[in-house]
Amino acid sequence: MHNFPVLLLVGVVISGCATTPPTNIDNVCVIFEEKDGWYQSARASEKSWGTPIHVQMAILRQESAFRDDAQPPRGKLLGIIPWKRPSTAYGYPQAKDETWDWYIQKTGNRGADRDDFGDAVDFVGWYTTVSHGKLGISKWDAKHQYLAYHEGHGGYRNRSYKKKPWLMKVADKVDRQSRAYAGQLKKCENRLENKGWSLWPF
Repeated sequence: MHNFPVLLLVGVVISGCATTPPTNIDNVCVIFEEKDGWYQSARASEKSWGTPIHVQMAILRQESAFRDDAQPPRGKLLGIIPWKRPSTAYGYPQAKDETWDWYIQKTGNRGADRDDFGDAVDFVGWYTTVSHGKLGISKWDAKHQYLAYHEGHGGYRNRSYKKKPWLMKVADKVDRQSRAYAGQLKKCENRLENKGWSLWPF
């Protein structure tokens, strides 16, 4: 009984530390103005890997809607009992365990977390670079980069997406979002750059 207020306070503090998604995930300027440090992370990934910010952000928007703890919904046993999740995909990039381990091994980014935006956007930059090297997909081609991201390099090479009309529609959506982000970014990029690399907004 006496510990209840303490436990309640701890719960409030923990919930208060949770990262909430941006209020408008369809406007990249709003996202970057609202989430301090996200633009700098996306810009750093672009400089490291060469994949444009708008392509990276469109992929993340589709995969998790910028929710740090996103996971595939659980299946149901007998139609009613919550069961296992269909995959180990997790976090902003919805990367599976084995793919994330591959990223850490190849980049040396030890301690990287899928629920950390900076690590997630760097992962997308890295993965799209691998897709470019293995499959020849332009880093500016959001549609085909997303198909390779979703299906894996082997699946893309085998054109598994051709048998998935729903996925082709999603890839078209990612392409449209990427183009929209690119146009929006032109209007706010100078302002974001002038904010510098400080952790604190001006």
